[in-house]
Amino acid sequence: MVRQVRTLFISDVHLGTRGCQASALLSFLKAHEAEQIYLIGDIIDGWRLKSSWHWPQLHNDVVQKLLRQARKGVRLVYVPGNHDEFLRDYTGSHFGGVEVVEEAIHTTADGRRILILHGDKFDDVVRNMKWLAHLGDAAYDFAIFLNRYISVVRRRMGLPYWSFSAYAKSKVKKAVAFVSAFEEAVALDALRHNVHGVMCGHIHQPAIRRLGDIDYYNTGDWVESCSAIIETMDGTFELVRWKPEADLPIAAIPLHAQAA
Repeated sequence: MVRQVRTLFISDVHLGTRGCQASALLSFLKAHEAEQIYLIGDIIDGWRLKSSWHWPQLHNDVVQKLLRQARKGVRLVYVPGNHDEFLRDYTGSHFGGVEVVEEAIHTTADGRRILILHGDKFDDVVRNMKWLAHLGDAAYDFAIFLNRYISVVRRRMGLPYWSFSAYAKSKVKKAVAFVSAFEEAVALDALRHNVHGVMCGHIHQPAIRRLGDIDYYNTGDWVESCSAIIETMDGTFELVRWKPEADLPIAAIPLHAQAA
């Protein structure tokens, strides 16, 4: 059954990498009909495609599905990230019904204004030490590579999906401190824009929470968490996790459930 929603917010798909859960994303898109879709950066992984070409049919199917939505009249807004930064040269342009913008302000059904951005501008490593960002990206790819083998073993043992790379990140104090600092910087930027909330991606940490006077939303990714944020017809935001193995929703979490 297809669910009618007002807006879909998706980021960090990383099409062009072996870790991309394109099948899960495709089933998610087929299960939802939206009036507008925001693609909030790192949809295509230009970094990885430069070093090695990986573009299976499923990745092409995701692109075609999105373009078909645009042809049907769905508003498609693409906010480039650091992995697809080549598209920033085309900000202000329209391609096949897709708007390319640096940042956007989204107005919800209940009148709240939400700043939409990828978030890499708050990452000092990406901005000032790109070589280190690429090194970290390679290490992350290796962790995803290990995930695939761990997942096969766990499935054969009848155990549920478990992410080694997500576990490792959550246990590293510096990573936790980085996430906290990133969220605070994004919320501060939202205050400067005089908006009610901010929607971003980049750090692959799905979240809906209140940070001071700002509603903070992070869409997560389609490599590990397989998550997106949905705006319902009445303006409620939900964080949805889409289960990779069965292509089924794990949970839809409304904003008030995680407000702090």
